[in-house]
Formats: sequence, C-alpha cells, structure tokens
Amino acid sequence: MKPLVLNQISSFSSTTIPLPASKSESNRALIIDALTQGENELKNLAEARDTQTMIRLLKENPPVYDVLDAGTTMRFLTAFAAVTDQNKVLTGTARMCERPIGILVEALNELGADIHYMNMEGYPPLAVHGLKNQLKSRVSIRGDVSSQYISALLMIGPVLPLGIELELIGKVGSRTYIEMTLELMKAFGVDHTWEGNVIKVEAQDYKPTNFAVESDWSGASYWYSLLACADKGELFLEGLKESSLQGDSKIVDIMDFLGVKSEFKDGGVHLTKQAVKGLDHWDFTHCPDIAQTVAVTCAIIGQKMDFTGLESLRIKETD
Repeated sequence: MKPLVLNQISSFSSTTIPLPASKSESNRALIIDALTQGENELKNLAEARDTQTMIRLLKENPPVYDVLDAGTTMRFLTAFAAVTDQNKVLTGTARMCERPIGILVEALNELGADIHYMNMEGYPPLAVHGLKNQLKSRVSIRGDVSSQYISALLMIGPVLPLGIELELIGKVGSRTYIEMTLELMKAFGVDHTWEGNVIKVEAQDYKPTNFAVESDWSGASYWYSLLACADKGELFLEGLKESSLQGDSKIVDIMDFLGVKSEFKDGGVHLTKQAVKGLDHWDFTHCPDIAQTVAVTCAIIGQKMDFTGLESLRIKETD
C-alpha cells in the first residue's frame, strides 16, 4: 500500500471554504418532514452517510431499517416507526449493535409502544410493532446519557394523541442539541414549554415549511484547528450563522483562546490567526463532539488544558 504523506502547512493564504451541511439539523428536519407526509421544502440537506441513509430508508420504507453505523438515524427512526404504528426491524453494523438504546425503548414502551430486543437486552437489533394506544403522556428519562433519546421523543410529541411531557432526571448533557430540536420544531409550527426539568409538547400539527439547513459547525471545527496550528493565515467558512442552533458553534469561543479570531460577515465567518491567549479548562457537556478536535489542537500548540463533560462520548463512535 502506498503511504499517504501529510506535510505541515505553516500558513494559509486567504481562502474560501465551502462546508458540508449539518447532519444534526438535516436528520431532525427529515423526521419532521416524514411526520408531515413530506409537505415541506427542505434545502441544503447534508451529504453525510448518516443523512443519506435516513433519506433512503424513509423513501424506500423497507421492512428492515439497516442504519449501518448511524446512531442518530437509529434513535430517530425507532421513535418514528413506533409513532407511525409500523412493524419494523432496526439493526446496523456490529458496532451499532453495541451502542445502547434501552433508555429510549423503555420510554417509548411506557408511552404505549410495543418494542422488544432481538438479541441482547438494551441493544439493537430491535423489533418495533407500532404504538396502538398511548397509555400516558408523562415519562421520565435521564438527561445525562444522550440528547438523541430526548430529541427522538420530543419530535414525535406533537403527533401523539396526548402529547408528551418529558421529565429530565439529573444533569442535562448536550443541552444545545435539545434546544436545536425544539427550535427546529418551532420552525415547523410546534410550540413547547420548558419549566424546570420538564419539557411539555401538546398534541398539535406540524406546519408545512420551507427550511434551509445551516452548514456544519462540527466540520468547521477542523478548519479552526488547522489555522490554530499554523503560524499565520486567514480563511472564510461559508454558510455559518452567528446565531446558530448547533452546539458545536462553541468552537468560536474556544478557538478565540487558542489562536483564531472569528468575524461574522454575510455568507459565513472570517477566521484570522492571532496570538494564543491560553485556556486552562473547558466544560464540553453541551458540545462533546468537538472535544477530540480541541484535544489534538492543544497537543500540537503545546497548550495544557483540562477537559470535563465528556461522559456522553462513552456511547458514541469515539469511546
């Protein structure tokens, strides 16, 4: 096999970078679109395999949802299959079947779904046999394991006859992803309340909407890292918003300490190399997916830093 040699780049000339679309926004918009029978106009959907898998499965509607290695797709489609009263098997790669889903399945079964495990308790593959009658509207779910479980339940809330009340138990991790879900639901006409540790979504209709997906802040984080590790340079990242729904937009604040200045302009954000200010600690509770990028950046530039809030990474691809 021919080796791949990566040479260090010490400076970046002014360059415009087109970024991929956010798969987090895309996957949520696709589920909401499916719950409204595809009456929406969705633009700039992600080309990531997770999103393309979601598009294919929703379009083809096979008896087996094979999500490959897409965790978000597995969780969202489990709730979707239940609330739309379908009989489905959900499975994926060997690694996907090692990733827990018991907390979501337990909550759905409490609501009235009929879901059982086909192999190991608490893990895919799953057999979903719909949700014939809603038994209750209020369920409790841990807030510190995965925001995807919470988002999956929230998105089906409006189409449940009794709506849904989610009581979040303990520390709430990746709160920004929950807020993203609620803001996307709002964009499609659905209201909610969040008082204390209880999120309530009444039974109501999603409204047909034109929705454009923002560029991906997770993808942007790598360009921030490259510039932070360089001696000088500037980049323009297309399609990013200052008032983003994505938790990974926190990379702006983190990288300001690690040597990258951000300036939002029409169409995106302009990055400029600046002196490293230094950063001793960051809590990644609400943006765990960029912790790996920041860790590598700190190692390269010689910055000592304490990372906390990484608990949810244990059930992700990067454990």
